[in-house]
Amino acid sequence: MRIVVHDYGGHAFPVQLSRCLASRGHQVLHLYSGSILVPQGSWSKSETDPENFDVKPLFLNKQIKKESLITRRAQEIDHGKLVLNEIRTFKPDVFIAATTALDTQRLLQAACDKFGIPTVFWLQDVVGLATMSILKKRVPILGWLAGKHYIAMEQKLLHSSHSIIAITSDFKDLLVSWGFDASKVEVIENWAPLGDVPVRPKINSWSEDHGFSQTFNFLYSGTIGKKHNPELLVLLAKAFETEPSVRVVIVSQGPGRKWLEQQVKEEGLSNLHLLNYQPFESVPDVLGAADVVVALLEADAGTFSVPSKVMTYMCSGKPMLLAVPPENLASRVVSENQTGLTSPPKDIDAFIKNARSLFESSELRTRLGENSRSYAERNFDIEKITDRFETVLTKVVKSASKRG
Repeated sequence: MRIVVHDYGGHAFPVQLSRCLASRGHQVLHLYSGSILVPQGSWSKSETDPENFDVKPLFLNKQIKKESLITRRAQEIDHGKLVLNEIRTFKPDVFIAATTALDTQRLLQAACDKFGIPTVFWLQDVVGLATMSILKKRVPILGWLAGKHYIAMEQKLLHSSHSIIAITSDFKDLLVSWGFDASKVEVIENWAPLGDVPVRPKINSWSEDHGFSQTFNFLYSGTIGKKHNPELLVLLAKAFETEPSVRVVIVSQGPGRKWLEQQVKEEGLSNLHLLNYQPFESVPDVLGAADVVVALLEADAGTFSVPSKVMTYMCSGKPMLLAVPPENLASRVVSENQTGLTSPPKDIDAFIKNARSLFESSELRTRLGENSRSYAERNFDIEKITDRFETVLTKVVKSASKRG
């Protein structure tokens, strides 16, 4: 098959999938945005990659302005036009879209329908519900109307897709409640590339260079967006102000990071350290420097999002501290596999209590960390994961050829 995989955010695990599909003889073009400020790998075709694999970042003339709704929408449409040019040139048998803005997806799906290219909607977030949740807080009436618009758009795009891959059974249940045929939806949970995130010792070149090799480090790495509550990170730092060895280390950029910078100045939080996104090759050492890794998700985001950073954390073999809705897949996986301590996002006392339990017990940290790596080794086999994607793609292409 000729396959285009579009992962707007440029995450590590979709690239791994694309490489594995290419290793099986498929011609694969992997596309992502090079103009969005999120943690990304330095993706490029290597000498060991097969001839039938290519990966390409797509650049706009300016960085995508996530905090400006109007500008962002226009930029996302412009990005879609770049993807469309690649589709026209490559002429795929099937198109997979992940983490794609709905206005972008509408443009691409209309073009694929015109060209007779079947589409697979890789549902990472229920964007319509997320838009409703975020915008109605900022501009209640207009936000509600915009949310309704995007929910209807997302439902239409999902209905017109030839297949849907959902990252959690919760999304499948939601789609069925919206009237979707359950047989159209395949649940394949997210993963992280084990080989890219080996377990590293705490004392490593990165931790020594940044002064974290001899301190106790709570580490949060990744985007801090509207579905996260950075105030919890401030409260975590305040709770450990009297512990001279404790550091709260945040590796992030964007509006959430800027808010934290202001809090550090106003509160005088000397134990809260803010760093920019680190090079992808440094990520294992960054995570290795952590004693505990932290993930956050707001209460109302539990229905439309799953924090994928949890899967990367699993690979690092670190114990996790989560403030995530208990019904969310990430919280369930962590609790059921005993890889960390979880609390509801609004239960601050429980969050701080869990943090202190992890700080005080090295035995607990070791056990949870070992469970994390064990979970990753059992569940992140890329060959088995690719088997499932390949089955979906083959079915979609065969079905499209029969209709054609």
